[in-house]
Amino acid sequence: SGGHYRPPHCFARYKSAILVAYRNQEKYLRHLLYYIHPFLQRQQLSYTVYLIQQLGTGSFNRAKLLNVGVREAMKDEEWDCLVLHDIDLVPENDYNLYICDEYYPKHMASAMDKFQYTLPYKSFFGGVSALTPEHYMKMNGFPNTYWGDGGENDDIATRIHLAGMKIVRTSPHFGRYRAIDYNEATEIQEPWRRPPSRHNTRKTWKADGMNTLQFRLISRTKHPLYTKITVD
Repeated sequence: SGGHYRPPHCFARYKSAILVAYRNQEKYLRHLLYYIHPFLQRQQLSYTVYLIQQLGTGSFNRAKLLNVGVREAMKDEEWDCLVLHDIDLVPENDYNLYICDEYYPKHMASAMDKFQYTLPYKSFFGGVSALTPEHYMKMNGFPNTYWGDGGENDDIATRIHLAGMKIVRTSPHFGRYRAIDYNEATEIQEPWRRPPSRHNTRKTWKADGMNTLQFRLISRTKHPLYTKITVD
């Protein structure tokens, strides 16, 4: 219920919140839930899957929705780890543990099929990542000002360095992900490009993030496999 699970026969060593920014992607959601619950249960984690949904039809703001998810999830539990998860990615390797690195933010999706299982560029931090609540607050969370697709992942990578941390990555051998509905033929015709940065992160990171987060909570409902948080 509510996407929450804890192992019935042992005490879980880690508590992880799985946060997914969402908008009308029912097919992707079904795929993700089908794969992710057995995957996490095999790791004997205590966890909850949160879906953070943006009200209306305006430009999508993934980064701000994840900020909202962190704020709301921390009301439920003192989570050891915040796993920020794109809805269209499923893990391929059971040894890709959904727990945080003790010292630094961890990029987990280090090898995606749509990038031929390599990083598209050196500072890439997209797809799936894991941060402790301390890491998240130290970098002031994610920016609230990225409307539309792309760009925020580079901002986040820069924030991590400005906050005196570095990115650690899951080994590509373990950090393998499959993108749902990825079409190789389309990708060859339209190669993925790094989105241009539209913000001066160095100047804005301390004044745009968790400390300036504003939203209106519309509803919070428990579904059989996830908790849905709808916000304006």
